[in-house]
Amino acid sequence: MNTSSAKAALFLLVSALLILASCASSGGGPAPESGVPPESVTPEKPADDTSAPPPERPEPQESGAPSPADTQSILSAIAERLARRDFPAALALFDQINPEDAAKTGIQLLRASTLNSAGRPADARSAAEGIISREPDNTGALLILADSAALENRDRERRAALERIIKIDPQNTRALTDLGGIALRAQSLGSAAKYFDQALSADRNYGEAIVGRAIVYRYNREPKQAEQLFNRAVSLYPQWASPLHERARLYKGAGFTREALEDLDAAKRLEPDNYWIRVDRGTALVELNRKQEALDEFRAVIAADPDNFLAHVYSAGIKDELGDYEGAERDYATVIKIRPEYYFAFEGLGMIKMRKHQWAEARDAFLGAYRQAPKEYSFALLAAVNWIRAGKPGDPKQFLAQVLRTVPRESPEYTMLRLFHDMGGDMDAAVKADNEKNLDARARMIFYLANYYDIRGNKNLADKYFLQVQELNRVATPEWRINEWLLEERGLKTF
Repeated sequence: MNTSSAKAALFLLVSALLILASCASSGGGPAPESGVPPESVTPEKPADDTSAPPPERPEPQESGAPSPADTQSILSAIAERLARRDFPAALALFDQINPEDAAKTGIQLLRASTLNSAGRPADARSAAEGIISREPDNTGALLILADSAALENRDRERRAALERIIKIDPQNTRALTDLGGIALRAQSLGSAAKYFDQALSADRNYGEAIVGRAIVYRYNREPKQAEQLFNRAVSLYPQWASPLHERARLYKGAGFTREALEDLDAAKRLEPDNYWIRVDRGTALVELNRKQEALDEFRAVIAADPDNFLAHVYSAGIKDELGDYEGAERDYATVIKIRPEYYFAFEGLGMIKMRKHQWAEARDAFLGAYRQAPKEYSFALLAAVNWIRAGKPGDPKQFLAQVLRTVPRESPEYTMLRLFHDMGGDMDAAVKADNEKNLDARARMIFYLANYYDIRGNKNLADKYFLQVQELNRVATPEWRINEWLLEERGLKTF
């Protein structure tokens, strides 16, 4: 169960407690079902998304209500503690309820839900199993089991509990919606659509099912149907951020970035602490070339979640582009720690190290990139260039010999790798560069020829080739950007 669900569970739990307190005051009436709301069904949101589902009325359970003595005031006090997210204090108050009332199923369900909210799924599961041993068809207790399993990443157990619920109650919207969310995250779009449609058949205004079904439409490239459902969710639940957030993703994916930003602005006003809204808002601002504003968003995300991968990636890219190389270097290093398989971070770090003439560090960064992407031979070449600059021409020879075994012999990359392996054959390499038809490949070959001559001390030839790289203007390659720095350093930059 993610933070989105936990937040909504808390809302429903507080509501349920207040209803129970009211029942205690009137001396009777049904106790509510577990206050656990639908699981968030949004697949793109990581597990700590905080967008809260809409308020929904807890479903009744067949169980006795507490007596009117002190139970009402205790339940009200529990609701207050839960509203402040003071779970230990709330759980302690449950222990003060008189034993006769505490034994009622309704209160036991609420206590079990509180245990889940407090991050104690094993205790919640134990309490729910106690209820099920007496009442095998208690769907509230089964929902608690499902949520406990979700907290512990026991996907099979969670699904089994939800499927058991719909066998008991085929129109249980919560269970149907959660099953739809599971299918959606598994990219089983047909199953997800079926479950969401069943949930909406039972309750056409069930918010999580509306949003989940709209996401399925979006994945199936049916934007009109998706927009209609998102619009309905926004209309039904104007204080719920998730429909606005998801509609923004629909708009952004369709190229309507300004409209997406409007929805993200509205979602952020509703949930200013939801850093996944901030991440999406930051990416929209990047697309609109409002990079400083985007950077502010990513800084806020990193402050809230220091290990947020996407925020560091975008932050590094923006800082790099704006010339804050120290800041970009720190972000690239963090990205590598979080997700070392993301080789673009090694590439960015290597380029900055190379700009600072930290040749050994640049070599290590490009070697890291090459290990993650062994078919990207530019990384091997950049590693070799920096390896030689950090030491002697023969230092990378053994490494290059290993790389050469994997490269097609007729490729431009083979020619340049052989050049640095042999530290000779430059005339043949120059002829092949002149005859190369692919402009990106030709620019790369000329760039490495320039570095070869620079390493060999032939400044005039090096300058000639560095300028030729600029003329080819292949801006999408990392070599072009490094070349621009080198031209500036050498006083040769012409535009």
